[in-house]
Amino acid sequence: MNNTYDSQKGLIAWFTYNPVAANLLMLFIMIGGFISYQMMTKRMQPDIQPNMVTISVPYLGAAPQEVEQGVIIKIEEAIQDVKGIKRINSTAREGVGSVTVELFNDIDLDDALNEIKIQVDSIATFPGETEKPVISKVEFTQGVVWLSVFGEMDQRTRQSIAQEVRDDIMKLPEVNKADILGSRAYEISVNISDAQLRSYGLTMTEIANKIRQFSIDLPGGQIKTDGGDIRLRTIGQAYSEIEFADLVLRTNPDGTRLKLGDVATINDGFVESDGYARFNGTRATVIQVQSVGEQNDIEISQAV
Repeated sequence: MNNTYDSQKGLIAWFTYNPVAANLLMLFIMIGGFISYQMMTKRMQPDIQPNMVTISVPYLGAAPQEVEQGVIIKIEEAIQDVKGIKRINSTAREGVGSVTVELFNDIDLDDALNEIKIQVDSIATFPGETEKPVISKVEFTQGVVWLSVFGEMDQRTRQSIAQEVRDDIMKLPEVNKADILGSRAYEISVNISDAQLRSYGLTMTEIANKIRQFSIDLPGGQIKTDGGDIRLRTIGQAYSEIEFADLVLRTNPDGTRLKLGDVATINDGFVESDGYARFNGTRATVIQVQSVGEQNDIEISQAV
């Protein structure tokens, strides 16, 4: 014990008689701390990385029951033998099927992801209307910055401005993810009274079929020529109230045409929704900027 005490006493005494060495040691410690701080990933919350993989398969026009039979069950059967699976959660919604695979913590996520991709890509019995499966690992995300677009303006203008701001933010090299909240999807509604239908001898089914028939973009194949291939496409999708009003429902023997706008009230608006966002009591559209994975929250905030 005396030797330990004497050595510690000697070290302190040595620094006392050599102040330059003590100052240099303090400087090295400060520089090392500064460098470590610059290299450190700065997060507002603890980084919790879930060991999970998601599989999403769009199935256009399919009901949830069809999605379950044609997509969900086939994926579950294909990946059931993948090593390290702890739990599988599946969701069938209209037009899309989603499967979330939770893995044990000691399983390498990248290896499991590759094996799941191989198994899912080998499925040859998906319905013809499905699109290519999207398979990715779940990354930890958290909100860093919230921006609110508000003021004396209509909702269409506010959502348009918010979309432009969001697009500009996504161009920043520091930002990988930004979502718009408090907005509503655009919708064009066609309202026709029973009296109008009887007056013109029409049915709702007939009108719906006409809209599906004429408001659509379709590929028309290609023409091979000596100068190259020419791709054909029919561009007829209606997007505005005026374009829908001009859709022809019937051509009369005298050459006159009955248009959708003649029998229906067309509103170019938004989908009805209970969700909304407010800023200081005023209707707003909010942009949430998030960090993904190992991104630096402070750098993202400063860039935005």
